[in-house]
Amino acid sequence: MDNENSPHTKFHRILVGVDDSPDAQLAFRYAISEARLSGASLVICSILEHEEMNVYQALSKDYVHGERSELAEHIKQYRDLALRAGVKKVDTVIEEGDPGEVIVKEIIPAVKADLLIVGSLSKKGVRKYFGSQAAYMAKYSPISVMVVR
Repeated sequence: MDNENSPHTKFHRILVGVDDSPDAQLAFRYAISEARLSGASLVICSILEHEEMNVYQALSKDYVHGERSELAEHIKQYRDLALRAGVKKVDTVIEEGDPGEVIVKEIIPAVKADLLIVGSLSKKGVRKYFGSQAAYMAKYSPISVMVVR
């Protein structure tokens, strides 16, 4: 079938946002299968959110460094899983700040992704909060967004 008439868009670089929530795991699994189907490379990103730290923790470089290295270890496990699942090229990104804004304004342009896949809930299970993050990304993202439930 001619690619130009195919209803399925072939993505080249897929960005997936991960945290500890069950639906982020679903988003990750979906991203792996989409990357394999499209032969796309995968970029796994996670955001260190400052709202989760109190003021003393945020001021402590040791605390932030500890959180960041824990997150780096976690994201490395995701990368290993994706590679074992057959994704050919997997990169990882860790940033700090507000997830929606950081992903849309910084990470997407930096990694040149053409599809963003995110879950709909946050790791704290505050539906309203991450629901609004997912909505923000869907609204302002310069690329297609899939919100996995």
